[in-house]
Amino acid sequence: MTRQSSTPKIATRKHIARLERERRQVAVIRIISIIAITLVIILVGYGILDTTYLKLNQSVAEVNGEEIHVGYWQERVQMYRLNLLNTLQQYQYYQQAFGMDTSQQQQEITTQLQSDLFLGETVLNQIIDETLIRQEAQKRGITVTDAEVDERLQGLYNFYPDGTPTPTITPTEFGTPTLSAEQEAFFKATSTPTESPVTTTPSPTNTPAPPATATSTQIASPTPLPQLPTATATPYTLEGFESQYAETLDNYKNAKVKEETFRSVYENEIYREKLMAEITKDTPKTEEQVRARHILVKDVQLATAIRGKLMNGENFAELASQYSEDTSNASKGGDLGWFGRGAMVSEFEQAAFSQPIGEIGEPVETQFGYHIIQVIAREQLPVSSSRYEQLKQEAFNSWLTTLREEGTAAETVKIFTEVWQANVPAMPAGLAF
Repeated sequence: MTRQSSTPKIATRKHIARLERERRQVAVIRIISIIAITLVIILVGYGILDTTYLKLNQSVAEVNGEEIHVGYWQERVQMYRLNLLNTLQQYQYYQQAFGMDTSQQQQEITTQLQSDLFLGETVLNQIIDETLIRQEAQKRGITVTDAEVDERLQGLYNFYPDGTPTPTITPTEFGTPTLSAEQEAFFKATSTPTESPVTTTPSPTNTPAPPATATSTQIASPTPLPQLPTATATPYTLEGFESQYAETLDNYKNAKVKEETFRSVYENEIYREKLMAEITKDTPKTEEQVRARHILVKDVQLATAIRGKLMNGENFAELASQYSEDTSNASKGGDLGWFGRGAMVSEFEQAAFSQPIGEIGEPVETQFGYHIIQVIAREQLPVSSSRYEQLKQEAFNSWLTTLREEGTAAETVKIFTEVWQANVPAMPAGLAF
């Protein structure tokens, strides 16, 4: 049996060169692999960063240099969407439980929910208004504390640590204008004259009323507030409030809405109230009001004929009782009582506030038909507390509109349409309508 030689083989130059090439190839492969893995990690990391930070911190709008970020706006969109869904469920319940026909309201809400762009733009404009209000409030030295926000939230859940507040009733100042002898003569032959103010708005049945877009059957744009529990006679305990509040936050957390965003809605609400009180503090507590009577018919020829009878001296009250289709006041001689601006459709209002007192005007066409109007009196009268609040709201809205469309804000508000349109959040998982 022959023995193998234990003498090591002598590496040739060719062998050494081959080993060196293999070593270099392995090193290159290792470096390429490390670079590839590093690139993958960087790309994945950037994707996560883009989703969780960079994208959320993009600006959808800028108000006087203050940015409104995607993240906050998306949370507010989800709050608005959830509020619409809650409102929709309420209308569905009313229809099922009480047989009320709420199909129109349900359709209007459903139409809004089906348009992500509508939701996104509505909420963005709302946040822009809030930002303008807060900025103006702070310029005027108006502040809102955390304690005030806490108190607002507690009150919404019927929790009053210092006892249930007693409502303050402000007496309404009503004047009873005295008609002149000339004005009294207009009612001389009226079967049922009414000399005191009847109401600040006419009866809604067939009488000139606000246009259909402002009727009570239409849904006002819901504010992005949570669905709150029904108030009870007994205030919640601290534990009860905390439980309800935590439940609300959990519901919003499922839609990725943070408590900070939830609280900001109420903070902005308080800023609005305080600034409105300042802006509208000089709102007059009286307004020009008109007392008028009318005869409503559907046909212009009939209206013209009735006016001819009146011009020939026939009795207004008797003709109103005979012809007027406004059954709410025909038996009262067509008397609408006293009313201010905004109570009637625009065509009727324009005639009532411009027509000379006592004159029988030409027939006025509105969506209800043709009106023969006689203005009995026109005076400055005190307004009711509810009307006063309405006038203040109108004045504040006018101020805000002017600020945004004609003031400095018209130049300093920037909306980044492409950004917000590309980032409208989807409906939260598990919700449907």
